[in-house]
Amino acid sequence: MSADERVELVEVSARDGLQNDAARLSTEQKVELVARCAAAGLRRAEIASFVNPRLVPQMADGEAVVAGVRASVPGPASWIGLVLNTRGFHRAAAAGVDEVNCVVGVSEEFSHRNQGMGTDDAIAVVAEVAPLARAAGIVPTVTLSVAFGCPFSGEVPMDRLRRVVDAVAATGVAEVALADTIGVAVPSDVAARVAATRALTGDLRLRAHFHNTRNTGYANALAAADAGVSVLDASLGGIGGCPFAPRATGNIATEDLVYALHRSGYQTGVDLDAAIAASAWLGELLGRDLPAYLPRAGVFPAVATV
Repeated sequence: MSADERVELVEVSARDGLQNDAARLSTEQKVELVARCAAAGLRRAEIASFVNPRLVPQMADGEAVVAGVRASVPGPASWIGLVLNTRGFHRAAAAGVDEVNCVVGVSEEFSHRNQGMGTDDAIAVVAEVAPLARAAGIVPTVTLSVAFGCPFSGEVPMDRLRRVVDAVAATGVAEVALADTIGVAVPSDVAARVAATRALTGDLRLRAHFHNTRNTGYANALAAADAGVSVLDASLGGIGGCPFAPRATGNIATEDLVYALHRSGYQTGVDLDAAIAASAWLGELLGRDLPAYLPRAGVFPAVATV
């Protein structure tokens, strides 16, 4: 690894972090969250979800959040909206997102429970959305949820993952993310599944999304970076979790991940002190201590580096 090797972070606190949180932030507070993250150097972020508001009421103000961020946070930046169907895509496009992220559940049962459709139907949605997005100048990406294990069906066979990856890569998306939605993976799983994915996707950009449910999320993120994954998701303070996956607590915390990456020789472009300050603000806003460890322990050495 060269000293200047870079890992891009996608900040997901405003969407994945808040979607399952008991606190209901106002639109203005969500916009300020994104702005504080952007000021810390986190300028690619999933900020809204364009799904049925009855199912995820915390995300009902997606259009207003995007408009607020557009008005108050100067570029360059890339703002991402989550979409699960073409209706959601058209909402996201009209709102003015830069990217749309679709979701495909690798497990058939999880796909049905999470999205109300089977895996093949979810892949068909991606195949519809990707060309629409490209025609509109919007970058299409896809997250493969439960790529390491399913809360309902257990182990996800490697052959199952390969089949889904192969089908999704053929849709024309610009990036594929492997998500450990319930936090069951260990570094050897990450190395094996990244290698299997890379064998099918070639030069297609890979991203990874880890939860720290079983305290392996940071080790998995470093394993992914060491395996050549250049983009990692993280959530300020470690907030979030999937509302449709039992006990799937804890995205990896942005500030903890940045610390681990910097100490491992990777560049992120994130101002660690600013990220810690934003996390402290978010904890006060939510009225509780957040899962992240770095704000409690502090950086080492005492002055953060970028």
